[in-house]
Amino acid sequence: MTENQTLSIKEHAKSLDDYVAKGEVRALALDNRGPARFGPNGMLTTEILEAFNKHGFYVFEGLVDDKEIQTLRAQIQDLFDRAPVDKTAYLDAQGRPAFGKAFKRNPYSFARPLSDPWGGTELLGGRHPTKMAEPKPVDDAPEKTIFLMHGMCQIMEAGLRLYGHKDLLSIAASINGADFVPYNDAIFVKQPGLGGAVSWHQDGVTHWHASNWDAGIHGFNFQVQLYDCTPRNCLWVVPGTHKQGKIDIKQMVSENGGSDQLPGAVPLMCKAGDVTIVNRQALHGSFANTSPDLRVSLTFGFHRRASVLGQTGALSQTDNETYDEQRIFDRSAVIPIAIDARANFYKDEARFEYEPFVNVRDKFKDTETNRVKYLLDYNLRDLSI
Repeated sequence: MTENQTLSIKEHAKSLDDYVAKGEVRALALDNRGPARFGPNGMLTTEILEAFNKHGFYVFEGLVDDKEIQTLRAQIQDLFDRAPVDKTAYLDAQGRPAFGKAFKRNPYSFARPLSDPWGGTELLGGRHPTKMAEPKPVDDAPEKTIFLMHGMCQIMEAGLRLYGHKDLLSIAASINGADFVPYNDAIFVKQPGLGGAVSWHQDGVTHWHASNWDAGIHGFNFQVQLYDCTPRNCLWVVPGTHKQGKIDIKQMVSENGGSDQLPGAVPLMCKAGDVTIVNRQALHGSFANTSPDLRVSLTFGFHRRASVLGQTGALSQTDNETYDEQRIFDRSAVIPIAIDARANFYKDEARFEYEPFVNVRDKFKDTETNRVKYLLDYNLRDLSI
């Protein structure tokens, strides 16, 4: 047991009672939740953009309909059932060949129950400098549990179709311009009484000292919620911190008496089908899930093209690779393929037109050839800044 692993599950939950109650009040007092609303030009309304830019996050209520959520849940459960028993195993819990061995990157990442695997380490560029409380799991807890799943566009058909969702892509265009580009994706899993913490951090590493730095230069992440999220298992964000530049998180925690319950943070409570959007520069994190509620968040982000072009990769599989036009084009090709996959499945929906591929749309349909060329192991080409 580590020094940080002294609380029982019940004691950890109890320690959050007052913080959770006050956080809920703060969250509901903000003007940054409601249905997605678009103007005649197909872009987000000014009111929503202003609220997002002010606070650094927004909760779009009911954006993904229940039928699609149910399909996503079923495919996630299949991925749970077919997971290797640990990261090096070739068999699942039923003794069958585990899923994911065909990909160059293992779709599954594991962590000790209720741990904070990145906090206080040099992983991911050391951007998680402090560690969240790690309560002691129950005695019969598994040694490792699924923490993340990677590559949603190639490991689940419903994930590929979600990536082509017109409203989500319209939001991306509203914030990052019509020529926006993708970042990466990850499925965060917080199983009841087992799910790990993600310590307080700001995303992004390349532009903090750029002469053209601004509050949106590191892009944003969506999180599509497959289950209701409570303050005890959801993401927490400190409003407005996306405008503050690089924050000394160690100092901030120290000035808070060493407590990970940072002042002013708010929980992103959601219903299933809600979608949160968070500026990657906003200070955010999540506590170990000592609640009885499952959280599964399909997370994927987008950048301004100008933020990525000419940059050298960071936090990715190819850290030393420069993002030139061809490199960006190849990773971005997943978007028109996803749009076509969605159009083929949801035939009555309006289709999003992704500006960089408008003139070559017919060459980027959802075909087996394009899946092999652009979709297979696409997450090795993520545009990480």
